[in-house]
Amino acid sequence: MGTFSDVKQGKKQPQSLEDQILRRVRGLGRGAVVTPGHFARLGGRAAVDKALSRLVAAGRMRRVARGLYDIPRRSRRVGVSWPSVEAVVRAVSRRDRVRVQPTGAYAANRLGLTTQVPMRVVFLTDGPAHEISLGKLTVTFKRTTPRNMATAGRMSGLVIQAMRWLGRTKVDEDVIKTLRRTLDENARRQLVADVQYAPVWIADVLRQVAQDEDR
Repeated sequence: MGTFSDVKQGKKQPQSLEDQILRRVRGLGRGAVVTPGHFARLGGRAAVDKALSRLVAAGRMRRVARGLYDIPRRSRRVGVSWPSVEAVVRAVSRRDRVRVQPTGAYAANRLGLTTQVPMRVVFLTDGPAHEISLGKLTVTFKRTTPRNMATAGRMSGLVIQAMRWLGRTKVDEDVIKTLRRTLDENARRQLVADVQYAPVWIADVLRQVAQDEDR
């Protein structure tokens, strides 16, 4: 504990572990989701876990799921909101050191192919299968084969999964044009490089998207 002379001379008192954690989380930006691993340089794992528990008990942080924490966002209009799917998935990937691949309507929504916002979002992963509930929304991590994960983290993987969800009969010229507008030149080149990982009919779609519109 600092002496009276320390305070009088304006010497800064050392920050508590809780304050250091809060400062680091705020530094990551609004809506960040963190794991105990984010604070490994601040103290041992047991000390960090206890500090996080105290912050949660005090209402200064929230335990989103096992090993996942955030600072709750509050607004007069919606009250306390949940973190975004993207923030949660990034934290899980870092915590478990796994790759993930969006699927279904969520993948199509990210590409601008649907306005549908699913209440159950499924990600393929090479890690353990599990689920996380974010209020009414459920994020499911489904373990899959190495082939399905070959394009994880690439735009081609997102397109392949969106096409699977749409189905062959619903992929028309409007879909092709939307993808051409959405994807830049590098992403379209990547589609051609990854046709080997797609079913035959989806491979044909990837090639069509990669073509110049003037052809």
